[in-house]
Amino acid sequence: MKKTKLMQLPKGFLFDFDGVIVNSFQSHRSAWESAFKELFHKELPAFPMELAGASPYKIAEYYASTVGKENQFKDLYFLKDEHLNKFFKVPELLPGIREITFFLKENNTPYGIASNATRQFLKNSIYHLNIDFETYFGVQDYKKPKPAPEAYITLANKLGFTVSDFKDIWVFEDSLTGTTAAKLAGMVPIGILTQYSDSELREAGSQFIFPTVLEAFEYLKTHVTQK
Repeated sequence: MKKTKLMQLPKGFLFDFDGVIVNSFQSHRSAWESAFKELFHKELPAFPMELAGASPYKIAEYYASTVGKENQFKDLYFLKDEHLNKFFKVPELLPGIREITFFLKENNTPYGIASNATRQFLKNSIYHLNIDFETYFGVQDYKKPKPAPEAYITLANKLGFTVSDFKDIWVFEDSLTGTTAAKLAGMVPIGILTQYSDSELREAGSQFIFPTVLEAFEYLKTHVTQK
């Protein structure tokens, strides 16, 4: 029987939030719908796939443009953020998150979240889902959100890593936007199949692909030497 070849556990693990840790589509959609209706008195248009993983600023610009109100995109952004908190809907926790955070803690491996979602949404979700993430950054924490690499560089620096460590850091991403950010940061993008296909994620730069974080956790258990 062929023996599994072991590799060293990566130095750190960085996570996107929406589509990797949680399914939050309904949480965001309902907040966009109510904010859009309050501000423009119209129904919200369909969400364009090309904006998956984009910052809420970009999404607000798009929605405002659909009714010819580009100059009010900031009003829409802030109102959506207000509705997201006021009418907070707990997102659905995706498979493998509790398992992998326990595994990383057990192996003294730093990890955290860098998301294009707002910091308050991350805080609310982490609290209500009772998941073990002490370090997290939201869109307000960067000058340039994803696809720029700043989000992941900011998180890696906070976790104590230097640039020389980046090539040994895994980044879990489900969007092309976030995969590009991880690649530009010089880290290892790991694709999660909640939005895009295997081929699309690989083309964007993902070096491994898993259906969810649960399969990534199972892979790590059998393929890495633990500390």
